[in-house]
Amino acid sequence: MAVLAIQPAPFFASKNRAFWNLQLAGWGGAFVLRGASQIVSGQPPSVLVLILLTTITGFSISCILSVVYRQLIHRRPLITWGVTTLALMLAVICHASIDAWVQGIYYPNTAEITFAQRFIALILFPLTLLGGWSALYYAINFFLTVEEQADRLERLEAQTTAAQLAMLRYQLNPHFLFNTLNSISTLVLLKQTEPANAMLTRLSGFLRHTLITEPGSLVTLAQEIETLQLYLDIERMRFEERLRTHFEIDDAALGAQLPSMLLQPLVENAIKYAVTPQEEGARISVSARVLGERLRITIEDTGPGTEEPLRLDQLDPGRLRAVSEPGQPVSTGVGLANIRNRLIQAYGDAQLFETRSEPGGGFTVLIEIPYVRAKPPEAAAPPASAATPSQASGAEPGRVIPLNPQRSTGS
Repeated sequence: MAVLAIQPAPFFASKNRAFWNLQLAGWGGAFVLRGASQIVSGQPPSVLVLILLTTITGFSISCILSVVYRQLIHRRPLITWGVTTLALMLAVICHASIDAWVQGIYYPNTAEITFAQRFIALILFPLTLLGGWSALYYAINFFLTVEEQADRLERLEAQTTAAQLAMLRYQLNPHFLFNTLNSISTLVLLKQTEPANAMLTRLSGFLRHTLITEPGSLVTLAQEIETLQLYLDIERMRFEERLRTHFEIDDAALGAQLPSMLLQPLVENAIKYAVTPQEEGARISVSARVLGERLRITIEDTGPGTEEPLRLDQLDPGRLRAVSEPGQPVSTGVGLANIRNRLIQAYGDAQLFETRSEPGGGFTVLIEIPYVRAKPPEAAAPPASAATPSQASGAEPGRVIPLNPQRSTGS
């Protein structure tokens, strides 16, 4: 039988229960302290009755004050503190008057002491006690108000981040669809219906696969590579042997979590600026490995590259440019800027997004994010005889191996 984990609730999860717990504990503690001090000083045990009546008086008056303070706490400061002071003075006078009257009954042999003298002698104690109670009441409520506002702000920030991630994620579909539909339109105009139909079929499979994943959600690297392979199947219809791909994925990296659709825009960017402008095409390599507590993903191409290496963390993401030839800036579109913004939203300063290029050609995108391994599903465990990716390919565990070797060299 499964045992549910006990999650202790915060003390102030129920404000009403917390109030009565504090009331009983506070006034009970005051009764014990006063009673102990009186007994130690040589007073008879019967004095505990007098202290009990005084404690009950203070408890009752503080309950009335809590009702008044609850109405005042959200008013303007002048009204809150002005009425609070007035209510506190009336409460102290009432408490001291009751104490003086009770002591006059309890000590009948002190008839020479007037009620006013008893009142003046006793007023300091309720003033201190009720004043401290009032200060504690406001302090706790203001603390809870600040905590509630902080929680609300945190939820709003989380919702804002999720909305920004979804917005960035939704930017990718129109960007990709425009290029693919344009290619299909070209095939239709050339009356190449069979390739156009095949591309539409693969496009529908890719969209069906990607739309299942919610924007902003996390997927495993294995799932991301599978999505990327579906995308590459479409692009190979356009470029055929000009598009050559190679994958080197560490076994330990396959289960790592990362934002969905993180790699597809980078590969699309490489196709646009490395494969398209060159008659011989280009080779795109995707590698991933775990380095300590970090996941490093590298996407390289053998395209023309840029004149100078770009560091995206030092540039304005909205004005990124890639240079294919001296003096000929080419916009990178939403690809690189989108990925950088998504990484910032998801990981803050814990991420690294960097581009490198050699003057002789080639362009590299380096991504480092915290390594978080996905939890295995609880529903169905794989059979003991199931082969792991490395076993299926004959590689040793932990060795960097190509994923889907039959596709690693292109079409």
